[in-house]
Amino acid sequence: MNTYQGMRLEKHGVAAVVTLDNPPANTWTRQSLADLVRLIDDVEADPALRVLILVGAGDKFFCAGADLKQFAEGDAAVAAEAASAFGRAFERLSAYRGVSIAAINGYAMGGGLEVALACDLRVAEAQAQLALPEAAVGLLPCAGGTQLLPHLIGEGWAKRMILLGERVDADTAMRIGLIEQVAARGEALSAALAMADKVARQSPASLLACKTLIQRARSVPPALNLPLERELFVGLFADPNQQEGVRAFLEKRAPAWQVPSAGARP
Repeated sequence: MNTYQGMRLEKHGVAAVVTLDNPPANTWTRQSLADLVRLIDDVEADPALRVLILVGAGDKFFCAGADLKQFAEGDAAVAAEAASAFGRAFERLSAYRGVSIAAINGYAMGGGLEVALACDLRVAEAQAQLALPEAAVGLLPCAGGTQLLPHLIGEGWAKRMILLGERVDADTAMRIGLIEQVAARGEALSAALAMADKVARQSPASLLACKTLIQRARSVPPALNLPLERELFVGLFADPNQQEGVRAFLEKRAPAWQVPSAGARP
């Protein structure tokens, strides 16, 4: 199995579990961000893997974002390289062809919350704390935070978290729509794997089409997306999974899905 800086990859059925492991706070480096892109490419090359789960090593941090030491000298060139690395990595994660899940098992701060925002779903343990504190140190969230957070939780709460620097706990995050599930301490990964089991029951081709439409809804108005929705619906009839799914339902059995070709993505 390939190696990736600051990350460990393990396979659990249909799920690729990526453990963020860069002590003490599982921070990102430019190399680990580049390796995340390579890791996702490798996962997509394995058609048996349909879910990508991110979890933090240890029991305190999911991910604390970027190491601020690299910005201490005020070097704009360093900042530009870091911002580009974050953008490439998290945009690639957002475009992952399967279902991505952040299993937030501790502090998710700055780029640690932004990588979770780039995932399709988020589970947070009860003790987790989530924040985008960049403005308090003269920076701003540059890896999608200012765009994806308002999309999920609305402008008001996004401004509280970004402009006021407010942290939210797991219960608050659940209430405002930042996460989809609260798990007990130590149970985020198990909850994410349970979600992966549900993904395995869905048609791969249908999931890919649905994710494409949902992602486009962030920036394309319904009047333009609705024709594509109908087009992709009809397009599913060229996929063997469509007939298999209907027949399995009528025959009261589990479907035997065929996976999409490696590398396909929204």
